[in-house]
Amino acid sequence: MTTHLDVRRDHACLIVHGPDRSGIVAAVTALVARNEGNIVTLDQYSDNPEGGEFFQRVVFHRPDLQAALPAIEADLDETLGPLGLEWRITDQSIPKRMAILASTSDHCLLELLWRHRRGELPVTIPMVISNHTNTAEDVRSFGIPFFHVPSQGPDKSAAEAKIVELLKGNVDFVVLARYMQILSDSFLDEVGVPVINIHHSFLPAFIGAAPYRKAKERGVKLIGATSHYVTEDLDEGPIIEQDVARVTHAMTAGDLQARGAYVERAVLSRAVQWHAEDRVIRHGNHTIVFT
Repeated sequence: MTTHLDVRRDHACLIVHGPDRSGIVAAVTALVARNEGNIVTLDQYSDNPEGGEFFQRVVFHRPDLQAALPAIEADLDETLGPLGLEWRITDQSIPKRMAILASTSDHCLLELLWRHRRGELPVTIPMVISNHTNTAEDVRSFGIPFFHVPSQGPDKSAAEAKIVELLKGNVDFVVLARYMQILSDSFLDEVGVPVINIHHSFLPAFIGAAPYRKAKERGVKLIGATSHYVTEDLDEGPIIEQDVARVTHAMTAGDLQARGAYVERAVLSRAVQWHAEDRVIRHGNHTIVFT
């Protein structure tokens, strides 16, 4: 099976962001060309060509990329710095390290593990951490280390400290695959990497517990799911992906939950893939997603 990493060998992804102005695209493409790169894809967006913000994602192929990266990075500094642009460049053949936090629900967790095993997600998974043990056997069957960190009572500080100890320096981002614990601000600061959540609702509706019961009581005709970055404000971080499914009056709350689980799996998988492929640019409480 050909994986993401096979086809990405000697491919770099360049993200450019900053104040819009004339000549940015020309400067970037000329830079790639003089560094012997061949552009594979180029996506860009300006929220206002007159004084707005510019966003760009460029994937290019360059033989012996690893050896050439220092010179390319120096050229980026020299070329884009005077234009007031921020940039980051990644070797697309190096997968991001993704840790997964889970609780008792296993549908999102197993979906990510299955897609990873099939080579559909350009990540490695150094660990799964859960506050329950019911998924341990399934996780280990994928060859992924499983860690049980109980989290009970109002004081979660000890559990969070243990999770930070496991994650610190070992991961590039964290995914909450229906991890049913609220993370503290200090936890987010200490982990220091992006955290992606799946919310079992089409935000901002039905925030909080029992969303499918609330949806049934409200008589909705659509249910949905939202994947977003975790911030200090609960369920209000920048949204990466959303989707919906149609439902009918004849469905029970259990039927809604089953259909919702299908949407959650798909939404979270897409969000994880786009983040891992450097397709998401965060800008304030918004995202620009080049798909």
